[in-house]
Amino acid sequence: MKATEAKLIEFLKKSPQFVIPIYQRTYSWTEKECRQLWDDIVRTGRDDKLVAHFVGSIVYVEKGLSNLTTQEPLLVIDGQQRLTTLTLLLAALAKSLEKQEEGHREPVDGFSPRKLRNYYLLNPEEEGERHYKLILSQTDKESLIAILDDAEQPKDHSLRVTANLELFEELIATSRDDLATVCKGIAKLVVVDIALNRDQDNPQLIFESMNSTGRELSQADLIRNFVLMGLEPKLQTRLYEQFWRPMELDFGQEAYGTHFDAFMRHYLTVKTGEIPRLDGIYDAFKQHSRSTAAAQQGVEELVKDVRHYAHYFCAMALGAEPDAVLKLAFHDLRELKVDVAYPFLLELYHDYSNGLLPKADFAAVVRLIESYVFRRAICTIPTNSMNKTFSTFTKALKKERYLESIQAHFVLLPSYRRFPTDEEFRRDLQTRDLYNFRSRSYWLRRLENHGRKERVVVDEYTIEHIMPQNENLPTAWKTDLGAEWERVQQSWLHTLGNLTLTGYNSEYSDRPFKEKRDMEGGFKISPLKLNACLGQLDTWNEVAIKTRAGTLAESALDVWQSSKLSEAALLPYRRGGAVSTDYTIADHPQLLTPAMSALFEAFRKQVLALNPCVTEEFLKLYVAYKAETNFVDVVPQAKRLRLSLNIEFAEISDPKGIAKDVTNLGRWGNGDVEVSLVSMDELPYALGLVRQALERQMGNGADS
Repeated sequence: MKATEAKLIEFLKKSPQFVIPIYQRTYSWTEKECRQLWDDIVRTGRDDKLVAHFVGSIVYVEKGLSNLTTQEPLLVIDGQQRLTTLTLLLAALAKSLEKQEEGHREPVDGFSPRKLRNYYLLNPEEEGERHYKLILSQTDKESLIAILDDAEQPKDHSLRVTANLELFEELIATSRDDLATVCKGIAKLVVVDIALNRDQDNPQLIFESMNSTGRELSQADLIRNFVLMGLEPKLQTRLYEQFWRPMELDFGQEAYGTHFDAFMRHYLTVKTGEIPRLDGIYDAFKQHSRSTAAAQQGVEELVKDVRHYAHYFCAMALGAEPDAVLKLAFHDLRELKVDVAYPFLLELYHDYSNGLLPKADFAAVVRLIESYVFRRAICTIPTNSMNKTFSTFTKALKKERYLESIQAHFVLLPSYRRFPTDEEFRRDLQTRDLYNFRSRSYWLRRLENHGRKERVVVDEYTIEHIMPQNENLPTAWKTDLGAEWERVQQSWLHTLGNLTLTGYNSEYSDRPFKEKRDMEGGFKISPLKLNACLGQLDTWNEVAIKTRAGTLAESALDVWQSSKLSEAALLPYRRGGAVSTDYTIADHPQLLTPAMSALFEAFRKQVLALNPCVTEEFLKLYVAYKAETNFVDVVPQAKRLRLSLNIEFAEISDPKGIAKDVTNLGRWGNGDVEVSLVSMDELPYALGLVRQALERQMGNGADS
């Protein structure tokens, strides 16, 4: 490696050509980075005391051993963002100067339009691609060439390249009277020219270290470079064009930047069974690629596998699914933002794609996941367990009975991971505030369109409160609602029974119910299923709201169905479950003594109040408190309650230092942490430690 300091425009002038390798990410600087560079250039150009402004490094591979002694193209390892941005700025500057009068074309020596083009943008004596100083990759390439040739942009042009050119054209236009300052600033830009020797330097390691600061590469960019950079050029090109480039096209320019990292995280969760940290996806991929199975298959099979799963992801997450039934199911699931289900769904899609899972069963599973997530949201069950639930779901699959095993697993999910029952869902749906619900257009659309062949575009309607939101209700409404109209309005305003869809929201306003019913466009002639019963009613009051809510809730049970399997079908999937015992508190006389009775009663009351999922079980030697499994056990003793917390000692936060590490020591109870509880004064602090064990069990794995 050889590194030297160089003026950026001089570096461009003497370089034969820069080529961005196919494995590099596309041009990604946004307006923010471009404006920052522009501000730095203007500030530097105005200050005669500043002789230089450092903008980073340009790292490239050259054929020879000395800098720029060959006319071979230079392959850029790091620095394409700066090179591309400066090229766009110089192109915009040359274009602006050409439009000015003859006598004003060179505000600073060396900055005439002809010199800008022939020194820094083009190789005037070369033809074909060698004619251009900078050759980008993928879509960026054709867009930049069109700019340099002053030609029309291709249909699938680079959004970032064209947007940033327009930005520089605007900035230059506003600085037309002070272009000398801009030119001086550009002339002061300095880079570190770093030439690598192909035989002696490791481009990948250098690339990683050079990108540890500044605008970071995405995890997916690092992965692409890791896979392709070290390959023989012909193989590199073939794998990129055959597998990686189609992935990028499937995602599209914008979605590739915003969704590919997430896809890679889901892909690695499928392959490894563990959820990588958001900032550890690249490291997780390297570890996966070096695993025995992946290494034996080779890089081509690895890239091919990633490409297959990317296709599945785009179908589900980006709306690219060609099948109408699955496309609609994926659309509905996306509205609930259930990204944590994608690792599970990727495996299912893989089996569907390979003929192991029938389409009807696949669609049924997607709908079941949708029901699971929506029901839990309605029943206000915390979502912090779903990451863990779906990341481990495939362990329960019995692929010879694919759909049934998934249905059974949903039914048997315990406690805080449970699938809400029909009774629970029906009850909470009728009383929940659904107007301020995150996905209110989603549930209205699903209710309205369920069973319809001619679908209603809900976005063309607005949500109508049948009983108005106005706190100062008109007299007619107070009469209909009765003496307790304030309570009725407060209790039922935003609930299922009082909400509907209409195209006449402004016309309805606070009109009395009968006017809303009978007016032009009123409920009586509404084509919407949600309004079917309203045209038959003479008044709207608490009874009517509750009756309609009950009717819609029954319909909702068909829209968001639960998993229904007979006990005989469930039996093969049941595990040992809770041991049925005949033990009671009477089997623990220590808990009934004057010294311990009040303390234990206070403890059990507060532990059971920590979460609705917590259960209590008396066993022979201790009392167990469980969420999914034991998180704290109470071993009764004559003068204390010995608490066994199911959490690693290193994980617990214990400022007072009362917890004891009993790892690998023989003890009754489950867990590595022991705490003694002797008095009521100690109870609040002890409960704080117990809560940590519960929260650890209910945690959702790596999420950052």
